[in-house]
Amino acid sequence: MNDKMRYLMKEWVEPIVIAVVLALIIRTFVVQAFKIPTGSMRPTLIEGDRILVSKFIYKFREPKRGDVIVFISPEDKKKDFIKRLVGLPNENIQISNGEILINNKPAEENSPLKKQHYYNRGEFGAEGQSVTVPNDAYFALGDNSISSRDSRYWGFVPKKYLLGKAFLIYWPPNRMRLIK
Repeated sequence: MNDKMRYLMKEWVEPIVIAVVLALIIRTFVVQAFKIPTGSMRPTLIEGDRILVSKFIYKFREPKRGDVIVFISPEDKKKDFIKRLVGLPNENIQISNGEILINNKPAEENSPLKKQHYYNRGEFGAEGQSVTVPNDAYFALGDNSISSRDSRYWGFVPKKYLLGKAFLIYWPPNRMRLIK
């Protein structure tokens, strides 16, 4: 190998390879960007919003009610969904008069669940029906429940399908903010 080739390898190829490897590690284990495709999370997230998702946070703490989570679709393993975490393991969840009941009590007043009206739909969200979340799963609903296919239809999100917590809208600039 001549000196010019060594120079090119050292100055160009090596940094590019390192950058690609670092980007893959960060995307796999730290943070991933997603684009919102539907209105199922309106008004929190709208079509076209680009968000960042922390992929490591749940290694250090358990998911909390109200978190906006990204997970593998229980219906189609090739798709990722984004919904609000409503029910934690072993809780009893019911939708009554547009309100979420957790273990037969309304959600806390300051909870993001109080800002939405939830409709009775699907096999797991019928009027008067309550469901108990399995030990290794979660119950997740879209904020725009009239237009969301969520746990009311397909049941529970297995813990192993959880990809991370959405924390920031970074695009478009006029919607840039932390996700609550």
